Amino acid sequence: MNQIKPSLFGIRKSNRDFTLKETWGKNQFNSSFPISLSCYLDSKNIDAINLCIQEKKFCQSTIAISEIFGLKPTDNDIYYAFESTYTPYQKYIIGSLPRIDLVIQKESDGQCLSALEIKLTALPDNVTCNLQEEYYGSEIVVRPDTIVYLACSIISSLNGELGDIIPDIVIDDWSQEKLILSKIDQIIDCIEQISYQLAENQQSFLIQPIWKTRGKSPSLAENCLDVFVWSNAGFTYFISTIANREITANSINRQTRTAIWLYKMLQDFKNHRKFNHKKIIDNLSYNTKNDKAFASSGNITNKYMMCDRLTKPIIKKDEIKNIILGGSQNLLSPERRFDAIVFNSPDLFR
Repeated sequence: MNQIKPSLFGIRKSNRDFTLKETWGKNQFNSSFPISLSCYLDSKNIDAINLCIQEKKFCQSTIAISEIFGLKPTDNDIYYAFESTYTPYQKYIIGSLPRIDLVIQKESDGQCLSALEIKLTALPDNVTCNLQEEYYGSEIVVRPDTIVYLACSIISSLNGELGDIIPDIVIDDWSQEKLILSKIDQIIDCIEQISYQLAENQQSFLIQPIWKTRGKSPSLAENCLDVFVWSNAGFTYFISTIANREITANSINRQTRTAIWLYKMLQDFKNHRKFNHKKIIDNLSYNTKNDKAFASSGNITNKYMMCDRLTKPIIKKDEIKNIILGGSQNLLSPERRFDAIVFNSPDLFR
């Protein structure tokens, strides 16, 4: 009988060699495992939870993994290009397009099918771990490059037609906080309206799997894994609701700055058919570091993700051995909580 090599369920063709230990480092695992988990859900005919917009309201639905990926995970032509650029978006920007966590392609002709950000998040986080289970939530930390891709995704969904959607909010100097704050309610309202306009053509944008522990303890809950997916419309709406609309605010926080970045990228594209993401992010910093766009703790994300599958994720811990294959758990570098738990739980693989 052939021995199974170190691998992840469902990922047969990719730019990562899972037989190598370096492929199991913290950054690679945190994007590879969620895709394998998604493939596993597909094999069990389970849809992901879709966080989206319908009829001008944020809502939850379900979505097939094949719709998220753009191709059935079992299709022999599917190729997973991790940490790659989604080249169809290059035409929207000035300069180099940053990389995104995953580009799904057709192996036969290299056609790009989808561009996905991936956030593997713990449930509960430190803010919600002492609450009742129904109020558990996961912190999400978002990179500036994610906002670049969100802007591109919006442009793509709207076929580049932003004329009637993006009002020209005139500000003499976009780097000046006081000038921005005087118009901040208009900027954020525009972001909210964009989310509604996207509804008919929204596309999957950010995969946020959750892994659940028993409260603060380092042991996995019996039902511990599930997959949530934000559409570009749903995530745009999320940004509009966590940003501060108050024109009397004394300063611009990260969430509000993210809404400003997104608006400015879209406004520049509307007026010039391209936007310079690096210039926007560097110049519109408002005395806050650009190492991340924003972070939202579990008490914020809970109200968007709250459902039966957040309280009781659909995949049980004894199924992890069906996803992490060929002794791969021994190659993990336990530098983050989830891989540390798997690494230190040999009973999961018995």
